[in-house]
Amino acid sequence: MTPEQWSIAETVRAVTSGEQSAVRLVEIMLARVANYDRELGAYLALDGDGAREAARELDRKRAAGEPLGPLAGVTLALKDMIVTKGVATTAGSKILEHYVPPYDATVVDKLRAAGAIILGKVNCDEFGMGSSTERSAFKKTRNPWDPSRVPGGSSGGSAAAVSAALCTASLGTDTGGSIRQPAAFCGVVGIKPTYGRVSRWGIIAYASSLDQVGPITRSVVDAAHVLQAIAGFDPRDSTSLDAPVPDYAAAIPQGVAGLRIGLPSEFFDANLDGEVRAAVARATEALRDAGATIVDVSLPHTHLALPAYYLVAPCEASSNLSRYDGVRYGARAGSTDLLDLYQRSRGQGFGPEVKRRIMLGTYALRSGYYDAYYKKAQQVRTLIKRDFDAAFATCDAILTPTTPTPAYRFGAKATPLDMYLGDIYTLSCNLAGLPGISVPCGLSSEGLPIGAQLLGKPLDEVTLFRAAATIEATVGLGEARPAGIGGLW
Repeated sequence: MTPEQWSIAETVRAVTSGEQSAVRLVEIMLARVANYDRELGAYLALDGDGAREAARELDRKRAAGEPLGPLAGVTLALKDMIVTKGVATTAGSKILEHYVPPYDATVVDKLRAAGAIILGKVNCDEFGMGSSTERSAFKKTRNPWDPSRVPGGSSGGSAAAVSAALCTASLGTDTGGSIRQPAAFCGVVGIKPTYGRVSRWGIIAYASSLDQVGPITRSVVDAAHVLQAIAGFDPRDSTSLDAPVPDYAAAIPQGVAGLRIGLPSEFFDANLDGEVRAAVARATEALRDAGATIVDVSLPHTHLALPAYYLVAPCEASSNLSRYDGVRYGARAGSTDLLDLYQRSRGQGFGPEVKRRIMLGTYALRSGYYDAYYKKAQQVRTLIKRDFDAAFATCDAILTPTTPTPAYRFGAKATPLDMYLGDIYTLSCNLAGLPGISVPCGLSSEGLPIGAQLLGKPLDEVTLFRAAATIEATVGLGEARPAGIGGLW
């Protein structure tokens, strides 16, 4: 196995033992990006100099006998919603095309402290508003398994880069499935932690009561290692939870014996693709064979998750994005061109999907409309949370499909509603603030990855890792690797 294919544990062992220098690992990854990303389109910005400097410091520490962090030498790419000091952070939008932050997000500080090396920023749908990365203002990212298909979104660049081994791991953000859905499409693991488990300080906001940062990796245990590094209380984030962080990786060998896994009938309706249904059924049997008990549960308000989400999220987005007026952000650095400033202040920097959601949110929050729309959506959100509370009284985790279909071709979703319906299985997790993980559970007849989703109780990511690892080991992708780009593997 070549270094770019190493797991996090293998990478850390090689660097800490001196078997491989961190500088050499960085050069290998930068060379892969140069060779393959022109076709893939995952990266928006590379910080080669910064990565090399961090690697040299790691090698210096090892040579001096100084302690190294738990992610020593691990290369990561960050979704371009995550603020990075001195490296452009655009949120996939022209309005932030020239924005270079003066500080790092909390999760970036934590990664650097753990010894991780940041390679650069990866593509996303503009301000996280999309499910295919077709809504990026800069370029499309392609799926490594089949470049004619989308990688999912909005964290499509993160999932594609990990799947193609253009980094060891990545961070994405998840507002309504934006980590889990692209993970499913690209055949990798993606976890959205409990709301508040990971700091949002330094994350460009889309919908503040829904957004959460999480890892995208090539294995369940790698996801556990990254979440371990970034989780924890942050006094700078008013929504951060002050709760103990367990040892996620250490819990994985416990397996699923004795666990109760719930199957909600509402997630297995007629809209579910037959091959996805069959793959999730195999995952169900794998859990049963490993000692879990399968129980039927009901989440009766699931059908209301889509309309509730598309009121709550746009309303919060219309407030969060009001700061991008073309004066404080968006205008070219040092610009004195009044036409440039005027056009950007009139919204010329926003793409059509962002404008659509801002207008929807602004309308719903108008005087006289608040009670009929936003308040009602929040009441539905409470009902969805109560459904989960009732279900978790009889089970420890819930198993569902991650997406209704495998990855689709570019342009296949002709209308915004078609796109929105693709998130039907992931939205309720965010509305309820629960943790959720997507893990590969097989391939379609066309050789495309299929993902199974596990939803857990608040702050119980441990159970999700245990169940996901069982699925991965029994009905996961095995030795299958993306071969849509020549020479990638």
